[in-house]
Amino acid sequence: MAETRLVALPLSRIRVIMKSSPDVSSINQDALLITAKATELFVKHLATFSYKHGTGKEENTLTYDDLSTTAEECDTFQFLSDILPKKILASDYLKMLEKEEKDGTLHDEEEEDEDEEEQEEEDDESVDSDDEADEDYEQDDNDDDEDD
Repeated sequence: MAETRLVALPLSRIRVIMKSSPDVSSINQDALLITAKATELFVKHLATFSYKHGTGKEENTLTYDDLSTTAEECDTFQFLSDILPKKILASDYLKMLEKEEKDGTLHDEEEEDEDEEEQEEEDDESVDSDDEADEDYEQDDNDDDEDD
């Protein structure tokens, strides 16, 4: 007799993921099965929705871009936007960074200058107190010499 599986995902991996939460101490077998089935249904829904609304439909394929577009544009899947970000070329990313640096450079430089000045003042105060501590130490040394 052929065994039919209730779920396709590996239960051992789902158990490991569930146990990785500090709030979970033990996992009931029924809870594990329900979580696995719910995960499968969610992935199926995401894939179906992305396929129907994506560009891969013409080629009869589901692409990463379809998934990331769904995560970005659909309110239901918005929480996945950090996990499924839009792919960009490294050169485009570097250009974005350069633009951000140019836009924020003047403001950042002023803050850095102020921070450096504050740090220098703190360092000067620290050096003064260190000098005083050194003098106290030297006096203690001299006192010890006198006792000998």
